[in-house]
Amino acid sequence: MAERVRIVDIAEELGLSTATVSNVIHGKTKKISDETVKRVQELLEERRYIPSMAGILLAQNSSRIIGVVVNDHEKYEGKTLEDAFVASSLNALLSALEQADYFMMVKTAQEWSEVERFASMWNMEGLVLLGFCENDYQKLREKMHIPFVVYDGYFAENEKICNLIIDNFDGGRQVGAYLRRMRHRQALLISDNSICMDQERMEGFREGFEDGQTDFLQVPMQRAKRYAFYKENLQRIQKCTAAFAVSDVYAAELIHFLQEQGISVPGEMSVVGFDDNALCETCFPRLTTVKQDAAKRAEMSVRALQRLREGREGDMREVLPVQLVERDSVKKL
Repeated sequence: MAERVRIVDIAEELGLSTATVSNVIHGKTKKISDETVKRVQELLEERRYIPSMAGILLAQNSSRIIGVVVNDHEKYEGKTLEDAFVASSLNALLSALEQADYFMMVKTAQEWSEVERFASMWNMEGLVLLGFCENDYQKLREKMHIPFVVYDGYFAENEKICNLIIDNFDGGRQVGAYLRRMRHRQALLISDNSICMDQERMEGFREGFEDGQTDFLQVPMQRAKRYAFYKENLQRIQKCTAAFAVSDVYAAELIHFLQEQGISVPGEMSVVGFDDNALCETCFPRLTTVKQDAAKRAEMSVRALQRLREGREGDMREVLPVQLVERDSVKKL
């Protein structure tokens, strides 16, 4: 393999300083003659010089890099980026950032110090924080000087932090009202916690379910433990005719478990999820769920970062509507 051509090689061959060649590469040619610029550019092309992108970005005032930090929560069991919701969000963000001529740099993190360190290592123009359910964003804001937006953050409104959320409460309410219309009176709520967005989804469900009765099962975060947990609570599960899981993954897992126990879905148990990721169309039966628009949210993130970067005013808390998508996993009683 041929050795990579360096700036110093080009400079020596032309009898110029490395600074002059570097300035031509970076477009800083105001103080360089047209003839010299032409000589450098021609030799760069002839030698097939490949510039160091990192060097170019660090030399510019605008790096065009947006960092995306995903909460490496224990529930992902070391496979954070394989989660359907996370993967869908990253895919939408990548598309929106590329359309706006940005580069995306992704990191998973568990501690706030990791976020701060990640942002300080690169000349980033902004950050997107995904999946954190914390109350100390303000501390991070005070330590960082670049704009960032938050997906579903739970903190007091702050004029320097943009929080992009979906209407979790209304999503849950739509599911509750739908199951009530389908004549269900006993429903199971499934989540691995009862805080943040999951709590809002369940509270919304209870409002929409009106006088129907609900039971809450807090499932283990470890997938291997959930099957045994469901089996231990099988009688409790069977007292209900419908289940609302706060994520499509948990809904699909529940359907699989029920089918293994000889319980038909939706014949004996109706199941509804939340997010509307790709598995909703591939699991059997196809999953009724609440759709959130990942592409729209990503576009809003890019616009918010640009607005914050330019110091323009705007809403610091934006709520995206959600929509119930009816498929095959619910039966009318």
